[in-house]
Parts: sequence; C-alpha cells; structure tokens
Amino acid sequence: QVQLVESGGGLVQTGASLRLSCAVSGGTFTMYTMAWFRQAPGKEREFVAGISGNRISTLYADSVKGRFTISRDNAKNTVYLQMNSLKPEDTAVHYCAASSSWGALSTHTNVYDYWGQGTQVTVSS
Repeated sequence: QVQLVESGGGLVQTGASLRLSCAVSGGTFTMYTMAWFRQAPGKEREFVAGISGNRISTLYADSVKGRFTISRDNAKNTVYLQMNSLKPEDTAVHYCAASSSWGALSTHTNVYDYWGQGTQVTVSS
C-alpha cells in the first residue's frame, strides 16, 4: 500500500519561504510522477507543480512560476516543494500526490492515484 506523508507547512509572513516535504512509502518511487496540489477554503483543488520519475521534466502553475521549485530525492523516496516569496494567496492546504500513469505531466487530479493528508500553509499579510 502506497502512503504519502507531508510535512513542513506553517504560518509565515508575506515574502517568507517554506519547504514542504512528502515522504512516500510502498511501491516503486521512481515509477511515480509526483505533484503538489493545493486547496483554499471554498475553492477547488488546484495543481501547483509536478515532476517526472526521472526528474527530467517539471511543470508549474503560472501562479507559482519563478517562486516555487519542485524536486525529488529518489534515494530518500521524498519529494519537496521549495516555496519562496510567499503571498497571502498561497494560503491553502497543500497536498502531495503520486501518479503511476505514463505520459506527460498532468495538472488533473483524476490522474493521480495516491494522496497525502495535506499540510496547511498560511501566509499573513
């Protein structure tokens, strides 16, 4: 059984940085495309960033390009999201997700098979 456990969320001020981590157990980590999504109160879950299993390809939402960086350590079965220059609109529960589907990185939630429980990121103005 594949399990994803996020950590690293918190309350920060505008302009600060946070690094989220997602530890994956079960399955073969390098076979999974990994992604981060987020969901703010009253809004749909939205794609933030994704990375391929071989780390060659990455994809970012326009709203985070240039500020966030996704990476993965395949030796540690962990994916990271480095978030810089945080804004109040980044406030949301951030979720880690894994997809066993082959092909291009996807921004759609239904492509991802496994999800973590989420970690809250709150950015105060």
